[in-house]
Parts: sequence; structure tokens; C-alpha cells
Amino acid sequence: MISISCDNLSLSFGVDVILDSVSFSLNDGDKLGIIGVNGAGKSTLFRLITGEYQPDNGAIYVARDKTVGFLEQNSGLQSEKSVYEEMLSAFPNLRAIEERIAQTEEAIASYEHENKPHDEAFSKLVSQFATLTEAFEAEGGYSYKSRIKSMLIQLGFDDTLWSIPIDRLSGGQKTRLALVRLLLWEPDILMLDEPTNHLDIDTLTWLEEHLRAYKKTVLVVSHDRYFLDRIATKILEIEHSRATVYQGNYSSYLEQKAKNREIEERHYQNQQREIARIEAYIEQQRRWNRERNIIAAESRQKQLDKMVKLDRPTAAPDTIRLQFSKSGESGNDVLELNRLSKAYPGKPLFSDVSAMVRKRDHVFVWGPNGCGKSTLLKIIMGRIAPDRGDYEYGYNVTVGYYDQEQQDLDGNNTVLEELWSSYENLSQTEIRNTLALFLFRGDDIEKKVSVLSGGEKARLTFAKLILSKMNVLVLDEPTNHLDIPSREALEQALLSFDGTIIAVSHDRYFISKLANRIFDLSSHTLFDFHGTYPEYLAYKEQRSAENQPSSAAVQAGADTLGAGREQYLRNKADSAQRRREERARQKTAEAIAKTEAEIEAIDLEMAGEAAMNYKRLSELQNQKDALEEALLALYEEQETQNCL
Repeated sequence: MISISCDNLSLSFGVDVILDSVSFSLNDGDKLGIIGVNGAGKSTLFRLITGEYQPDNGAIYVARDKTVGFLEQNSGLQSEKSVYEEMLSAFPNLRAIEERIAQTEEAIASYEHENKPHDEAFSKLVSQFATLTEAFEAEGGYSYKSRIKSMLIQLGFDDTLWSIPIDRLSGGQKTRLALVRLLLWEPDILMLDEPTNHLDIDTLTWLEEHLRAYKKTVLVVSHDRYFLDRIATKILEIEHSRATVYQGNYSSYLEQKAKNREIEERHYQNQQREIARIEAYIEQQRRWNRERNIIAAESRQKQLDKMVKLDRPTAAPDTIRLQFSKSGESGNDVLELNRLSKAYPGKPLFSDVSAMVRKRDHVFVWGPNGCGKSTLLKIIMGRIAPDRGDYEYGYNVTVGYYDQEQQDLDGNNTVLEELWSSYENLSQTEIRNTLALFLFRGDDIEKKVSVLSGGEKARLTFAKLILSKMNVLVLDEPTNHLDIPSREALEQALLSFDGTIIAVSHDRYFISKLANRIFDLSSHTLFDFHGTYPEYLAYKEQRSAENQPSSAAVQAGADTLGAGREQYLRNKADSAQRRREERARQKTAEAIAKTEAEIEAIDLEMAGEAAMNYKRLSELQNQKDALEEALLALYEEQETQNCL
């Protein structure tokens, strides 16, 4: 069944055509990934669907009784309530039923307190109580608070944050909280604009699984290719104001687009050759200038005039072009970290971080939000001091640094001034040519840095970086604010860079292409894994947290992964882990069976002896509520155990 469709949508702002004849439709359960360069009109399409903008032409159809939920990019939740109280408000119907149940219980209790006879009104109250509790149960009333708590934890809000007023949270936390509330509401049509911003990799993985299991319609704007590969069943690409729908995920889209473009180019070239052949024939016949030749020429001209001319396939939108200039060979030992530690009041980050970064290593620092990844980069760049420990660069090392916060940009400068002030020895023509490589052309170079978008600031920061010469690149979230073509251009430039890279990124597609070494700070110290990102994921799957030996043994094991002693220890630990998991599964299954039996016994009593005894009925319902909460937790525990 179609849940939403857009028919020939068009929208212009002045002379700028944003969307032109955009059409698509989605069935219940479809997952649509929307892609395109920055400024292509992706967010504008969402605003048309929500009614914030009105199209110049076309129409939008949403199936009757379908609810629509929209999470804007970087739009945080605004509320005076606490975190937990605001999440409760995502269930207004359940809260209303809960209140009516409490009122009905109070009314029934008054009969007992005042020794009133059990008259017809009392019977109606008991009947109403039963109806309300059935409706409450049918709508998930006995599990919604557990869902709230579980989802808050999954999205990075532990119980220490639940009582905090929302207006005291950071911008990123407010955005994540808006996502939690929307997911709890479960609208029929879920629209997410860049939902992966502010999420660490573990949370991203959870969100992917949640959306994959979401039985309703999802539209998501994202530049995260890994994310789109995992959740999308269709891709809508907006290019040159037009939209094309591709079946399948992002990888399928890439294959289909390349194939379609090849076919379009071949058809166009074949038609051009046919046109040239006909035109040559016409010219030849006209040169001979006999009556029959003129007739033949006119016949072919009519054939040519009736031909439906194919347009040349449009070129891909402009993207940035960059190449990093190497300053010369560094020594083999690029950077030594010696027992680095850093903490803030009430928030330890990492301790005793020691490692040696070698020439041409591509090191990616890994871990959840708040574990100190960006802090570690700031320490090795001399921006902040460690609490303990030190670091030392090797011979002939020249470092280039990309800061995700773009703190090195002066908002009072124009784009031209910002770049020129860093490279005063270059001519204005050289500066302008460099800016053109990063899509700053015409009046763009006279814009103040303070009014640039996040993507424009990222491009300007890279423009400054490529003009310097370095043999070590330190990159903090370099793909943030970049569209997919720009990310691909950056990947190619880094793959061609014959130096050392130390980076922090949540872009798993990007990490997969570049990493040959992982620094994992998840456990507040350093686990140094020598290998690619897919190899690291496979390694993590083999070893659970309980399986990990001491950090020193882990460090040695990572360096000697194939050694016999390591294999022996691993096999021994795996066997012990399997035994523990089996015992845990058995214990959980027994607890589930026992709890289910207790609930069944309560149901029998509620339907029998206690059916008209409101006091006993209320006690039994409270017992059942507690047991069902416990049973839900046991089911979740069993599901987690079965996934191990």
C-alpha cells in the first residue's frame, strides 16, 4: 500500500531552480535514502512534504490516517522538562489511560473506605477498570517505560542524565534526544535529515538495526554511505534539480548509475553518428543538384527533423579537487606516545596511552563519544596539555592539521582574505585558482567566513591545508559537513598521499578505505590493533569484553596475532566464554519459564476468584505489572545472549 507519493514537484527561489518535476512513491515499509551534493535540495524536499514550503507545481499525497514525524538536521529538542519527563510525553494516549486507571482505582477504593454497598455504579467502575487495563496492555502500556529507558541508554543517555533539565544539555545531546523522542513515537512516515550527526559508531550500529526492523516508511537524508548501505531499500538521487529513483541500497545505486550512464552515453554517441551520416548524405545529394538528388535530400531531411534528439548525458556536479603536497621523507619513527593521560573533573578520558606511529601508517582513533579521541589529537598538536606523560615527533616530521571545529578560521575575514593571510607569498591569481578547486568562485570569495555554512567552512579549511607541505596529516572528523562526492575526492587524495595519517572519524566507509591500524580508546586506555577496519570488526566479534585479557596482554596479542601462544590463550578463553554463555542462557530460560507461569497463575485468579474483588484485583494487577516488566527485561537479555 502506498504511504506517500510526490508527483512532479517543482520549486524555485527567484531564478534559482531548486527542484524540477520530482516524482516518486513509497509503500509501507520502504526505506528511502536521499542523496545529492550540498545544496541539491534534499532538505527542501522534506520541507515541501511537511508543508513548510509550498511547491510551484506538483502535489504531495500522504495516505489517510498516516502520521508523519520529521527530525530536522541539527535541530535539538527544546523543553523545560527533564530528559525522562519529556520522553514520557511521547506517549500521550498511554499517559491519559494511565491517569484514568488511577482515577478509577481511587473511585473503587472509596467504596471500601466509606463502606458503600457494591451497587450498579460500583459494577460500572469495575467494568471500566477492566476495559482500561485491557486497552493499556494492548497499546504496550506495561512496557513503554522500559522502552524509554532502553532507548535513552542506547542513544547515550545513562540514568545519571534522566533528571537533568533539557535546556542544560549540549546541542548535540538535544539533537540525539529529539531522535529518541521521535523513535519512541513511531510515526507511520519517519523523515530523518542527517540523523547520524553526533552519533558514535556503536550508536550508529544500533540505529541501523532499529531502522532495519522498523515496519513503517522511512525517508532519510544522509551522506553516510555505510549507513545507506545498511538500511536503504531505495535511493533517490537529486542531481541538477531532477530526481532519479534507484532500487536497492547505496552500493546497488552506484552500480545502476554507472550502467545507466554508460548506456545513455552509448545511445547518445550512436545517434550523433547517425545524424552525422544523414547530414553528410544530404550534403552530398545537394551538391549533385539533380531533381532526384534533391528529392532524396529532402526525404532524409524530413527523417532528420522527425528524429527525437537525445541530450548529452549531464556531467556530474562539480566537486572539490585536492592533492596533498608532501614536504619530504620523515624518519621511520614518526610519533612516540609515552604514557599519556588526560581527565577532566568527574570525567576520566584515557590513561597510560603509549604507542609508536611509523612512517606511512594510516591510524584511526576509535571509541565512543566522550572517550577522548579529539582530545588525544589536540594533545599531539600542542593545543592542550596532557595530565601526565609526553609525546615526541621523529626526524624531519612536518604536520598538517584539520580541526573539525575550524577554530583556525577568522570570521571577520572574507574567503579570499582568509586564505591569502596564511600564504602572503602567493599571488591573488594563485589564491583564486586554489579557491576555485574548492568551489569558491565569483562572489563566493567575497563572503565573510562567519556566514559560511559548515560545508563551506570545511572546504575552506582544506584549501588552507593543501597549500602547506607536510608528511604527516592529523585529521579530526574530516568528512563532517562534506557531501558524498567531496568525501570521495578526499579519500582519493589521502590514498595518493605518500605520508602518515592520524585521524578520528565516524565515517565507516571512509575508515574502511584508508585505515591500516586502529587505536581503540573504548576502555580508557589504548588497544593498538594492526590491521584494516573490516579485520578489526572481525577481531572484535571473536572476542567479547569478558574475553579480553589484561591490556598488556592485549597489546602483545595484537602484535603477535598469529603466534601459537596467543592462539592457545584465545582458544582457552573462547571455550570458557562459551560455557559461561550457555550457563547464562539456561539460567535466563528458567527465569522466563518461572515468570510466565506466575503471570499465568495471576491471570487465572483475576478471571476467577478475584474477578469481582476490586482490592484483590488491584493487588494482582500490580504484581502482574512488576512481573511483566521483569519478563520484558528477561526477553531482552535472552535476545542479546542469542546474538552472541
